[in-house]
Amino acid sequence: MTLTELLDALNAGHTITGNSPLHHVMHETSQDALRVTGELNGGYHPPARVRELIAELVGGAVDESVTVFPPFHADFGKNITIGKRVFINSGCKFQDQGGITIGDDCLIGHNTVLATLNHDLEPSRRADLHPAPIRIGRNVWIGANATILPGVTIGDNAVVAAAAVVTKDVPADTVVVGSPARAVRAVAG
Repeated sequence: MTLTELLDALNAGHTITGNSPLHHVMHETSQDALRVTGELNGGYHPPARVRELIAELVGGAVDESVTVFPPFHADFGKNITIGKRVFINSGCKFQDQGGITIGDDCLIGHNTVLATLNHDLEPSRRADLHPAPIRIGRNVWIGANATILPGVTIGDNAVVAAAAVVTKDVPADTVVVGSPARAVRAVAG
């Protein structure tokens, strides 16, 4: 099995069975992510070097307008897409196996967690993984300590308040707060 085959399965939403060949490829890929994030988080790096390390982590180009403040953690790395003029503050954790897409002009607050995998509820199948992507639109602001769960899409210009737990899609131009997050008002335009 290859990384390409794993990404195809993850992006199609297929269950990754515990201890399967695809599960093993996922764990091997995670070792590379741990190596890169270890270097990233092991000391000071100028912004250009941070972007180089993030590009190595995701396996593709990262625009020079992107800013990431370490520490930053990703336990897979190869299923993240970052737009232009994105700011990711320190302490963020991305579980990206299911796919994370961040649109242009987004602000991601301290200690935000983006989680794209669920384990199976059946105890005998608990090692099985169910991927679902997180899609963050353009110009989204996610406050500190927010958690975005698998399968969530956040619409353009939305605001996720600090410490919110987002369990379902957020419409464009909407402010959500709480756990579980609920809409409280529209974004003034």
